Amino acid sequence: MKVRIEIEEELQEEEVVIRCSRMDEQILKIQAAIMEQTRGKQQIALKNGDTEYYLPLEEILFFETENKTVFAHTRDKMLETEYKLYELEELLPGSFMRISKSAIVNLEPIYSITRNLTASSVVEFVHSHKQIYVSRNYYKPLVERLAEKRKKL
Repeated sequence: MKVRIEIEEELQEEEVVIRCSRMDEQILKIQAAIMEQTRGKQQIALKNGDTEYYLPLEEILFFETENKTVFAHTRDKMLETEYKLYELEELLPGSFMRISKSAIVNLEPIYSITRNLTASSVVEFVHSHKQIYVSRNYYKPLVERLAEKRKKL
């Protein structure tokens, strides 16, 4: 296995790329080790009226657009963010994924997905009554990403 570091001074955010011929146990362990090292307590600024909150990303269940405003949902709150969904998609770590035209979900707290073949499927979260819908186009990629994450166990 070769390890190579490339320095690009104009790079705005560090990126680690793993190139492999196939996914195996060793590659998954390397990915997990890298993710563990980079998993700091990233926070996001959110607001509710005149109050600004600084929450760890891991507390966010999902982001959802409603009437051109993007809201972050925690287990018990709904707070506004200044970002658009496409901006969040670029900024958020790999534990978040777009699941519809109007939503991005945190993969970590997902408890279940109830599949509906004719319409959107329902995603439910651990210790929360909140739900979000995954559109048919995003269902398969979501299930694949969840399966990837669960292989580590």
